[in-house]
Amino acid sequence: MSIDLTRRCRECGTRFRLFPQPRFPERAHEPEVVWLLPTAGTLRAGPSDDRMYVVDPIGKPHPYGIARTPYGTSFLYYPPWNGPVYPPPLPGRSGHFDHVPIETPEFEAAHAYGVARFVLDIWEDYFGRPIRWHFLGDHDRLEIVLLRALRNASAGYGFMELGSDLVDGDLQLFSLNFDIIAHEMGHLILYSEIGLPNLNALEGEFFGFHECGADLVALITALHFDSVVDQLLETTKGNLYTFNELNRFAELSSSQEIRVAGNSTKMSAFAMGWTNEHDLSEPLTGAFFDVLVDIFHDKLVQRGVISAEVEALMDELERRSELAGVIQSFFDRAYADDPEAVRLALLEARDHVGIALAELWRRLSADYLNYDDIGGAMLEVDREMTGGRYLTEIIRNFEWREIGMVTVGPRIAPPDAAASHTFSARTVTPRDEGCLPRMSYRERWNVARRCRMMPP
Repeated sequence: MSIDLTRRCRECGTRFRLFPQPRFPERAHEPEVVWLLPTAGTLRAGPSDDRMYVVDPIGKPHPYGIARTPYGTSFLYYPPWNGPVYPPPLPGRSGHFDHVPIETPEFEAAHAYGVARFVLDIWEDYFGRPIRWHFLGDHDRLEIVLLRALRNASAGYGFMELGSDLVDGDLQLFSLNFDIIAHEMGHLILYSEIGLPNLNALEGEFFGFHECGADLVALITALHFDSVVDQLLETTKGNLYTFNELNRFAELSSSQEIRVAGNSTKMSAFAMGWTNEHDLSEPLTGAFFDVLVDIFHDKLVQRGVISAEVEALMDELERRSELAGVIQSFFDRAYADDPEAVRLALLEARDHVGIALAELWRRLSADYLNYDDIGGAMLEVDREMTGGRYLTEIIRNFEWREIGMVTVGPRIAPPDAAASHTFSARTVTPRDEGCLPRMSYRERWNVARRCRMMPP
């Protein structure tokens, strides 16, 4: 979020309380107050605005996407939900939502909206323009649904649905999980910018790219929380290659995470084929994380926090593990000498990568997309943004991951409906209805009665 956007939000925006990290019994985080771009007093109950709204439905029988009638016939099920809902949170007297009590369903709704809008505000700032939803032809706004019985989270054509999961006996609500909501918003941003895939023009790497992009949206957005930046730097002193809160995604407990950005996965791991797009995303996510770290190091040199010689030594970290202690000592001294300079360098690197990703995604198309194309487009972006200042770092990091050097094998198994996020309800649109069997009148009546989404 640029300095100008931050100033505008604090001057007239709407306050919410958000949890940057999940809450667990052994590690209870406090929410952080953030200001969203919509002017205080303009948001309606729900919360609701002109881009998105939240519903807490009563009796919603299916997740959106492809559902089945009691007779087994498949049908498309899409927003809006027209059935009964639980009471929504209301704005306070000044139009803010930071008064909603935490241990209430109303806070879940406020938190889900707050995170989704926070992500949208930040990335529209990086793009320098509004992001037009890819579903605008059929839905004016994004519907965010609290569907607690769903053991998943998903976003697709006009919707985001947030479920829950049991972790070590504790119910974890995805509506209160920043990483998960931000990740789902990342998918929606990518579909809005690069389009929906043509099934006849799909490269396997498209699926990994989508998971990578959604993860990067979550990572960059997380760095806009003061508490996340403070904790990150206090823990690492700026050495981002140490295991820390920044490179954990979709954290489900304090000891379990789904994906890690600072990974060492290379493309050769998938030369014989792949089964899971989350795994396939790791080389690309890791390459971008390495680029972020390199840019951060360069910003530290520009600010005089570290020398160019120390920066060169840091480049050896992943290849010579015996240097880890030496490099940490450099960061310890640098952070102790000027913590504010280290912080500002990190924020500058964050915004540089955020703008670069927005520029990158403008240039991509879902058809025939592969990692080599992404690397080439990233080089073009750097030439335009910096005159090629980071070309060496981009090439080195992509080559180390074997991107453009190893061809990904075929998908070994069909996508798992429960585990696969990219190739699921996300990519189905009303235009696909003709591919489904026609329902009988009795089935249509039954669906209309249960789902309240079509006339009998």
